[in-house]
Amino acid sequence: MIGRVRAAVAGLVGGLAGGSSSSSPPSEQEPPAPGASEPAPLPLKYPLCRPALLQLSPEQLLRAADHAARAVQTPRGGTRLPWDTGYAEVINSGKSQHNEDQACCEFVFVACRNGKCDRAWRSSAGVQEEMAENVCKNGKKGKDGITFLHWGLFDGHAGPGAAIMASKLLHLHICDQLRDIVHILQNPSATAPICLVGNVKASAAELASGSTAEGSTPPSELVMRFHLEKEVSHENLVMGAIENAFKEMDDQIEREKLTYSILGGCCALAVVYLMGKLYVANAGDSRAIIIRDGEILPMTREFTPESERQRLQHLGFLKPELLGNDFTHLEFPRRIQHKELGKRMLYRDQNMTGWAYKTIQEDDLKFPLIYGEGKKARVMATIGVTRGLGDHDLKVYNSSIHIKPFLSCFPEVRVYDLAQSEHNTDDVMVLGTDGLWDVLDDKEVAEVVNTVLSGYKPNHPSRFTRIAEELVSTARGMLKERGWRMANDKLGSGDDISVFVIPLGGPRNCT
Repeated sequence: MIGRVRAAVAGLVGGLAGGSSSSSPPSEQEPPAPGASEPAPLPLKYPLCRPALLQLSPEQLLRAADHAARAVQTPRGGTRLPWDTGYAEVINSGKSQHNEDQACCEFVFVACRNGKCDRAWRSSAGVQEEMAENVCKNGKKGKDGITFLHWGLFDGHAGPGAAIMASKLLHLHICDQLRDIVHILQNPSATAPICLVGNVKASAAELASGSTAEGSTPPSELVMRFHLEKEVSHENLVMGAIENAFKEMDDQIEREKLTYSILGGCCALAVVYLMGKLYVANAGDSRAIIIRDGEILPMTREFTPESERQRLQHLGFLKPELLGNDFTHLEFPRRIQHKELGKRMLYRDQNMTGWAYKTIQEDDLKFPLIYGEGKKARVMATIGVTRGLGDHDLKVYNSSIHIKPFLSCFPEVRVYDLAQSEHNTDDVMVLGTDGLWDVLDDKEVAEVVNTVLSGYKPNHPSRFTRIAEELVSTARGMLKERGWRMANDKLGSGDDISVFVIPLGGPRNCT
């Protein structure tokens, strides 16, 4: 095992210049036994592609894939995204064969879950303009359903398959989850039923009144229970729908890996605009910030081995079988040497924020579950993010130890109510994969935003695309003799970079 871990750590230390999330690609299948024939390759779930919103021609696709030129790509052919959202991307400088980032921007109609509307929930593609008009004219609601806007960034690692699949399907999973609560969201005074039995909905008010079926709980007991029930807000219902959608997306990737080649995994950052609120769901190390009247509001936090250390250690403590015989859930400031047995060294476990001393025992010589610091921190010396989609086959290098149990597919969802603040035409939300944030901090991003906006009239439809393009160009830098360098001569990002710039105010914002 020591040899395997050393090999993994060597890749970890040597391969981080581009900011990759994994030090070694996961094997998609077990190697064949000696003498056995190679299994037939599985077909791709979706072909390799760039986001449809770019509208790239075949020649432009070839140019976008050039690792040496690294041309910044923006939507072509006069394509205007909802709210005049800006988008730009660039391929990495050679750390992976393809651009493993993906993106999508969709209008989605959520139909009530009943017989006559069941087929309508998938009708997001091809009707964006009509839906955009309905969103503005009809206040985002209709008697048969509601409409939401969806922006998604998917930062793939160890292959683009999971990122491509999530970009095409996650918004449909969100839609399907919302269908259970459309009738509640359409009625501002409606409360969520505690329990659904088939198509029969029993509300808390009905339970409290004692109007129950024969043979059910007596009214007096129902009244007592009613007073103990929690009120669940519409906001929390939407958050739960988004969380469940991420889980359903991850489950679908796992199921379909049996019949399709779906390479790697991906971090996922999704923003849903629904009924006046922005729901920002993040699983991974992509990030989103709001820049409002000179103020910067972080809307996400990164999920890395360091930020989720205690969750990971707690799982390793509860289920040591997941660690095999090779890893310990304890963390030490450095690797322990055999000659240090019996000595005292600083450590911390799943219950600790600070450090304390313990006497080193034989079991402590195992490799730490979390190793490294900052962007170099890894789970089991393999992967540098702790939430996302996919990675179902990811194992420790040359080992049978699966890493997926430590990786959560559930996002953290934060809510921003647009009605709570006055927004001017320069207020934006910036979404970016880690290729942006690895080299630019929040303040530097805000400076780029303000500089670009100052050169455009408030109603210019292309200014948000120009912001996204400038952010990507700034983070990439210029190719010089010593590699890609930013204006201050700091090392630019060698990673894939994708950026959305979403305006929060102005005439095109139908709030």
